[in-house]
This record gives sequence, C-alpha cells and structure tokens, in this order.
Amino acid sequence: MKTLLRLTALVKPYFWWMALAALIGFATTGSGIGLLMTSGYIIAKAALQPPLGALQLGIAGVRMFGIARGALRYAERLISHNITFKILAKLRLWFYDAIEPLAPARLMHFKSGDLLQRIVDDIQSLENIYTRVLAPPLTALLVGLLMWFLVGVYSLQAALIVLTFHLLAGIGIPLLTMQLSRGVSKGIMQHKTEQQILALDLFQGIGELQLYGKLPAHLTAMRTAESGKLRLERKNAMIDGLHDSLTGLLMNGAVIAVLWALIPCISTGQVNGISLTVITLAVMASFEPFLPLPGTVKHLEADKHAGERLFEILDAKPETSAPASPLAFPREHTIQVERLSFTYPGSRSKALDSISFKVLPGEHIAIVGPSGAGKSTITNLFMRFWNPSEGSISIGGNNISLFDPEELRRNIALVSQRTYLFAETIRENLRLAGPNATDEELKRALTAAGLGHFTSKLDEWTGQHGMKLSGGERQRIAIARVLLQKAPIMILDEATANLDGVTESEVTQTLQAISAGKTLITITHRLKAMEQYNRILVLEKGKIVEQGVHSELMARDGLYRRMWELQHVVEVG
Repeated sequence: MKTLLRLTALVKPYFWWMALAALIGFATTGSGIGLLMTSGYIIAKAALQPPLGALQLGIAGVRMFGIARGALRYAERLISHNITFKILAKLRLWFYDAIEPLAPARLMHFKSGDLLQRIVDDIQSLENIYTRVLAPPLTALLVGLLMWFLVGVYSLQAALIVLTFHLLAGIGIPLLTMQLSRGVSKGIMQHKTEQQILALDLFQGIGELQLYGKLPAHLTAMRTAESGKLRLERKNAMIDGLHDSLTGLLMNGAVIAVLWALIPCISTGQVNGISLTVITLAVMASFEPFLPLPGTVKHLEADKHAGERLFEILDAKPETSAPASPLAFPREHTIQVERLSFTYPGSRSKALDSISFKVLPGEHIAIVGPSGAGKSTITNLFMRFWNPSEGSISIGGNNISLFDPEELRRNIALVSQRTYLFAETIRENLRLAGPNATDEELKRALTAAGLGHFTSKLDEWTGQHGMKLSGGERQRIAIARVLLQKAPIMILDEATANLDGVTESEVTQTLQAISAGKTLITITHRLKAMEQYNRILVLEKGKIVEQGVHSELMARDGLYRRMWELQHVVEVG
C-alpha cells in the first residue's frame, strides 16, 4: 500500500486534469446510456403509431446524445492521453534525476540488463496508473450512482437489484480476478527482466559463448525464459476472457432481474411498456464502465511491482552528494592526500590503508604497483565516486567534499583504460567534453591527439561501444576529449594498458605532450618512461611502500626494482 501511495503522489500535480478527464469519461458513458434510452423510447413509442410530433423529443435526444458521445469520448481520450504522456515524461525525468547521483557506487550491485528493464519497461508500465488504475473505478462509481437515481424513480426494488449487480461487477469480479491472477503480472515482469539480461549477455558475450561451447546452453536458458513468460501470458489471456464473460453474464442477469421486478408494476400502472424498455436498455449500457475494473486489479499488481523495483534503487542513499553551499574550484591546485583509507562495501580488507602524499601544481607523479594494490581506488576517490572511509583529499587547501561533484569532475580530466564511446558520430562523442566546441576546435583536438586523419570524418559513426575504431583510436579520442575539457588536473588510470607496444609508446608521448604545465597523476602497473616523472609512489596492498624518482627506486632492492626488472626481462626475452 505504501508503494501505491508513493506512486499516486507522483501524479498529484495533475489532480484537477485527472478529475476533469474522469468527469468527461462519466459524461461519455452517460451519453451512451442516454443514447440507448432515447433510441429505445423512439422504437417503443413508434410501435404505438403516435403522431410524428410525439417522437420529436426522442429524435432530438438521439441526435444530442449521439453527437455528445463522440465528442466527449474524443475529449476524454485527448485529455487522458495527454495526462498519461506527461506522467510518463515526469516519471522518466524523476527517475533519471534520482538515479544519476547513485552512479557508480550504488549501481554496481545491479546487472545492466536488469537496470535497463527497470528504466524502460517498469517505468513504461506505470503509464497505466491513471488511465487503467485510478480513472475506471471513479467512472464506474459515478455511473452506479446515476443508475441508482434513474431506476429508483420507478422502483426502489429494481434500483437495489441494479446496485447489487453493479457491486458484483465492480467488486466481486475484480476480487476473483485478483485471486486468480495473483503473481501473474509480477511473474511476467520477472521473465522479461531475465530475458533482457540474457539477451544483453548474448549480444555482448557471443564470442566467449561460442569459444567455450556455452552458446547452446545460453540459448536454452533464453527459450526457457520465453516459454515461462508465454505460459503466464496465456493464463493472463484466459483470465481476461473469463472476467469479460462474467461481466456480460452479470449484465444479462441484471436485465432479467430488473424485468422480473418491474413487469408486475405494469399492471398497477407504476411503469408502462415504454418506460420498461428505456430502463432495460439503460441497465445494459450501465455495465460498460465496469468492464475495465478486473483489468484494474491486474494493472495495480503490475504497477505495485514496478514501483517496488524502482524504489529499491531510488531509496538507496547516494554515496556522494553536493554540499549545501559548495565552494568554487580554487585557482591554486596543490593536492594534499592525508591518511587516506577506503574499504569497499562488503569487503573486510582495506583497498587503501592510510596513505599520504602531496602533488604540487604542474608536478607529474606516477602511482605504480601490482594489480589489486589499490591504484584505481585512488581515481574513484579523486572523482568522488566514493567517499573515503578515513582521511581526506584536498585541492588548494579545501577538502574535495566541499566542492560540487560536477564542478570537481570538470576540473579533473580522466583517461581510463576503458574509453567508452557512444553509438554516435565522432563529433558527438567529442562534444561530451566540450558541448560548445566548434568544428575547428574539434579538428585541432583530434590533430593534437594524433588523429589528424579523422578531421574529415567528424560525422562518421563510431559503432556500438566505438567498435568501428581500434583500441588506440579510442584512447586517442579520449585524449582529444581531455584537450577539449581544458582541465588543470589530469589523471591517467591505466590509459595504455590494453594497447600494443608501438601504439602504447605513441599514446604515451601524446599524453606527455598535452600534459605540459598541468598537474598529472599517472596510475599504471606497466613501468615505461618512468624517468620523466618528478616522483613515483609504489603501492602494495593499499600502502605506499616506496617513493622517489626512478633512479632512486632502482638503487634500492625493493618492489619497484623487482617489477621493473621482471617486466623488462620479459620484454627482452
């Protein structure tokens, strides 16, 4: 119930529009009832062969209700769909605004396929919250009250009969539907999520599946998920057919019961034949708004499940947040790291254990160490993807937690080992770093990054994940982004780890050239061109075990020298 109340609160700004649409929907159904009543009146009256003038009232009623029904139906659909699309747009923006601060720390426990399912299908299913959950019961209630007064004018007994059948159609059948379809909508959504995850794994890992002979098993899992979803959808369709049939059966039962109650009244003169015809047709037409109510129960379950899945993510507290009054990023860029420690959630061992170092403006340092030493964790903390467990990072004498995270990231250019390129053109991928950059600025950045031959290919599509480009070209695109970003601090996190020796050397030279005059922190486990750094920090198991320039570290019999000798012996061999 709490989830439904929270979802309902999201559509509260559109309350008056929803009320107007519900009233127009009621008027539409009322016009349909009036159309059948006046049509029945004309037919019954005409059978008595009265003067034409006696039928004028019925003829005018048919015209009025016929035109009104079509016009009101159009207006109701126009307003309700407009509300639905506004609600859907609001939900998507609301979800994105809420999920963006959670990345990446709070989203690392979710599979990408599952997140995609929540962002697309779960939000899409919430578009029914007004048109199929909130509006139908209100319309049915108003029609039920209308029929109580219309039939009650002729017979209280008949009015009670109609009310009883309306309650059975409006409460009894939905309760039966809820019992029969319990878990069906949730199961369908779960199977869809599983399909989404399996499909995404297939597209991204089809090479590995083929290589290790696991493709048949993966396809079998996809077929199993599909068959499970189809089984539940067939059950869902059978339940739909059942409640439609039951509603029709109740409508016929109501007509028979009303006739049984009113026919004796004809002999007493309380009801005449024409009135009996009109009432009977009105009772038949009054069941129209009760047809969607069993579906309301199913959509209610689906919306509740979708809301729970969305709130599961949104209720998570962001790992980092902007301060109430953020400081401006300082002009003086001295970096001070003091007793910095960090432990990843769910882990017992520290990724970083009380490390301290200082980087002066324009200084170039390297942080090296074996895999798992905690090097990339430093990057995550500098970019404020996580907050330190202990200690602090300061820039210009101010703790980075006092800056707006977006402002901080605009002033720290990052080149990681995995450069993500969107399925867009080269131009659009470059404009991530410089949204207002002109084509000339883009071309200069490409040329400086060693991609001069790309200056005539700004509108060329890079492919999914940039797969039309080589690894070296993708890294050079990242370098061009750094140039466009114009940040005073650069962090290179294993920027050349996945490149061949020749390309690595070229990219390294380019990075050194563009970092002149900037503060540079290079994080790597590959010890190449170490002589160019002002200082080298050696990490092992989250601690700084050595530091100094290349010649000093080589003079010691420590971890750095062993790493250097091992790598260079392997290369020579």
